[in-house]
Amino acid sequence: MEKENLLRTGFYGVVGLLGGSLGQLFGGFDTLFWALLTCSIIDYFSGGAVAIIFKNSPKTETGGAKSRIGFKGLVKKIFIYMLVVVAVQMDIVLKANGFIRNAVIIGFMANEILSIIENVGLMGINLPKPFVDAVDILKKKSEGKEEGDNNAK
Repeated sequence: MEKENLLRTGFYGVVGLLGGSLGQLFGGFDTLFWALLTCSIIDYFSGGAVAIIFKNSPKTETGGAKSRIGFKGLVKKIFIYMLVVVAVQMDIVLKANGFIRNAVIIGFMANEILSIIENVGLMGINLPKPFVDAVDILKKKSEGKEEGDNNAK
């Protein structure tokens, strides 16, 4: 019984230490962070569904899944979170009170949402026209193109 309590206490201690350290690295586990995490997970699994179930991935010749491409996507997601950590460090140094972190998270969330929408389209789900129009506007803005701007980069 005493050994069980010792193991339980040790486990909870490690979980608490790990959670506290990660929370500090990411600037806290607030609503914004959880929203990015949720969008990242949905994007990863929707991309997998496009490749595995629908065999309609634009990233392979056959449209099917390739473990290398899935792993590459996972590595990209990891680096998104590493950039959030970098943004937190920039906030600390510049005393920006979370502004840089929040801007980085919102920017990555926008990319994740666009990717989810593309994946849904590749699944053959019809999106409402206003939704498609909004996505087109976001894409153009992210590429530096504005409506009627013929000199866009």
